[in-house]
Amino acid sequence: MAGGFLMEVCVDSVESAVNAERGGAGRLELCCSLMEGGLTPSLVFIYLLTGLLQIVKRCVKIPVYVMIRPRGGDFLYSDWEVEVMRKDMEVMQTHGADGFVLGALTADGWVDAELCMEFLAAARPLPVTFHRAFDMVSDAAVALETLVSLGFQRVLTSGCDSSALEGLSLIKCLVEQAKGRITIMPGGGITERNLQRILAGSGAREFHCSARSSRDSAMKFRNSSVTMGASLTAPEYSLKVADVSKVRTFNAIAKNTL
Repeated sequence: MAGGFLMEVCVDSVESAVNAERGGAGRLELCCSLMEGGLTPSLVFIYLLTGLLQIVKRCVKIPVYVMIRPRGGDFLYSDWEVEVMRKDMEVMQTHGADGFVLGALTADGWVDAELCMEFLAAARPLPVTFHRAFDMVSDAAVALETLVSLGFQRVLTSGCDSSALEGLSLIKCLVEQAKGRITIMPGGGITERNLQRILAGSGAREFHCSARSSRDSAMKFRNSSVTMGASLTAPEYSLKVADVSKVRTFNAIAKNTL
């Protein structure tokens, strides 16, 4: 943890992974569908599975944690979805994953301890982060103790609010409650403008961000009448990638704060 802090950057491409490492990231969260909060680069996406993880691992030296989340929406999973998640973990391990990011809840908003215990066993010896499913729990203090008892290494959270800045007071309470037994990693809406306040106000030593900028497509011919997805998807001729200068700025802010 260089300089007493660690910056994790979520990425969905080789370009973003390389840029994040160049900017000073200490760890990557690899996923797809960032507009849905991040999904597994799963078996459905054969290129992403056999290509993205392997090439990212070839191009960077920092740890790469893989998101295990089979779909967008809630974190209450069917038996079929659990089977997919287990298989994804198995295959990702064989392709060089350094850790996993996952989470599961019961219908009543508690951590699904039984299912999470199975996932942790399947992940061994790799470390596991409990993702922002934590922000949907019915009682954050109880959920944190459950995660500690299960053996999760860290929890990614916006403080059960729409952004880490808005959930800052709870994040601070979680850091104090954790007492070093589990790492509390703020994430969600972190920008160059609020990072210093979030780190100073929470006492957290790790943080999670995307640090992305839009890059215009190199396409010369463009059909503006067609979109490849729903109306809320990203523009077809604009790409969002991790920005080296943004990552460096985050790095400098954290260094000066901590």
